[in-house]
Amino acid sequence: MTDITMRLDLLRGEMMKNDIDHYMIPSSDFHDSEYVGDHFKEREYMSGFNGSAGTLIVSIDSARLWTDGRYFLQAADQLEGSGIILMKQGEPGVPDIDEYLAQTMRYGETLGYDGRTVTVASAENLHNKLKSKGIRFRTDLDLLDNFWTDRPALPSAPIWVLDEKYAGHSVEYKLQYLRDAYRDAGAGGAVLSALDDIGWLYNFRGNDVAYTPVALAYTLVTDEDAVVYISKDAVSPEVKAYYDSIGVRFRPYQSVYGEVSRIDVPLLVDPVKISESLMASVQKPVRGADPVRLAKAVKTPEETANFRQAHLKDGVALTKTIYYIKQLSAMGKIHEKTELDLEHFLTDMRRSQKNFVELSFESIVATGSHGAIVHYEPTPETDKPIENGFLLMDTGGHYLEGTTDVTRTISIGDTTEEMRRCYTAVLRGHLDLMSAVFPEGTSGPQLDSLARRPLWEIGCDYNHGTGHGVGYLMCVHEGPQTIRKKDLEPGVSVPLRPGMITSNEPGVYLTDKFGVRIENLVLTVNCEAPGMDGFLGFETLTVAPYDRDSIIPEHLTDAELRTLNDYHESVYQKLSPYLTEDEAEWLRQETAPIER
Repeated sequence: MTDITMRLDLLRGEMMKNDIDHYMIPSSDFHDSEYVGDHFKEREYMSGFNGSAGTLIVSIDSARLWTDGRYFLQAADQLEGSGIILMKQGEPGVPDIDEYLAQTMRYGETLGYDGRTVTVASAENLHNKLKSKGIRFRTDLDLLDNFWTDRPALPSAPIWVLDEKYAGHSVEYKLQYLRDAYRDAGAGGAVLSALDDIGWLYNFRGNDVAYTPVALAYTLVTDEDAVVYISKDAVSPEVKAYYDSIGVRFRPYQSVYGEVSRIDVPLLVDPVKISESLMASVQKPVRGADPVRLAKAVKTPEETANFRQAHLKDGVALTKTIYYIKQLSAMGKIHEKTELDLEHFLTDMRRSQKNFVELSFESIVATGSHGAIVHYEPTPETDKPIENGFLLMDTGGHYLEGTTDVTRTISIGDTTEEMRRCYTAVLRGHLDLMSAVFPEGTSGPQLDSLARRPLWEIGCDYNHGTGHGVGYLMCVHEGPQTIRKKDLEPGVSVPLRPGMITSNEPGVYLTDKFGVRIENLVLTVNCEAPGMDGFLGFETLTVAPYDRDSIIPEHLTDAELRTLNDYHESVYQKLSPYLTEDEAEWLRQETAPIER
């Protein structure tokens, strides 16, 4: 019997004690975070699947895990032998979770889950779908607490204050913005639970989640008060003194439910972000979009200037690494290195840059067939020597000046015509999106096909979004804007606005063969060309060369070739002063104009 089988048996025992027929375990914490601290990794503990997205449904006689296209290969591998059935979200014939429960649960049965880990919007959708079947709900239990004996404690790492020259605005300015926003919504206060929103609002960062400098906290803001609910161990006397001086109070993390329940003024809450359990504590909820999400997504001129510096430093680190890889390849020594060797080299390059804080996510360094696993992350168990073909590196860093996320696919030794054809198609889509010009009011899904069209022309596509927002020394995946086939929230399109920073990352993945992804971060800007008032475009922030050896020039249009050569010229001009003489000469050749 495996550990997973034993844990499922223990969970089913707890379910029977509490008359629960199906138990749902999402991936989130109490704050609907994408990445969570170890205390909240219940789905991973129960299934063995450690991707960032997925929901486990356990009944007395079956267990199923839903995840999206980024993780199909990884989940299939990690669930093997567990008895858990993989449900590939979005694939033909695969029901959504609510559809599956509506089809499977019998009239009057009970569905259980921890209401602190499910948002109001998700819970209401589930309740509405199951209403006709008379399903009962138990949302007051965390059944795993009864048998997960070595469960990690709630995190409580110290917070630190981000200087205003990096944060864009003062705490006082941001609190006034929030107060104006909730008054406009007809409320007398607001409750926020998203960790990145709270960190942005109060200009603090933490270390409660790996690769995401946030702190486990809630906040309640009214006209008279601003309260942060957080572990007392997270707040040093010096930090407390600073916030005391600007009228911000700290209270124990768990006391938020009781204190919010005593507030009798209407409170603005976002049902897409707040948990079902916390919403139940609010006497007079006013439903509305969290105003901090949009304000946070639109970077100030100071923040965007900082971002350019972060990407310059990051580009130096990545370009030095690519040069190192190419030199090893030319000398026939690259196969002596493994994925983890190269990951460590690149991480050391980033750490050598001034004001580096930490990696912005777990690095993806994938050789050969590993590149076809969209979110493959090398471990000592999976690590292998670098092979001829493609090496996919999706990595990033947090700096005081901002956050980076960049992907380059690098050719090692001989590559096939199929590889170069796929690489060039991905590059074409990437360049077409990079050079897009569009009217104000355009949302990401309206641009998504620009990046996919060259791939569709060769019979390929990719099963992930084309672009996600990026936070400032915060979440590498940040809303509300996105570039993908469909809006993340059905019926809610978020127009791209000047100041938003979004990724541009088309790809193609051929199972058991190779993967290609190319990613830059782009800043939405006003189009300054004559006669283009009311139109927007992108400024590319990422600074790193593409793989010249993998490009088929004849496949590029004239416009794509101009965009490529212009970008490469910019890369050389920006990076060469920070490189050694040999590195700069290599980069000059790598970025020289490409002709047919």
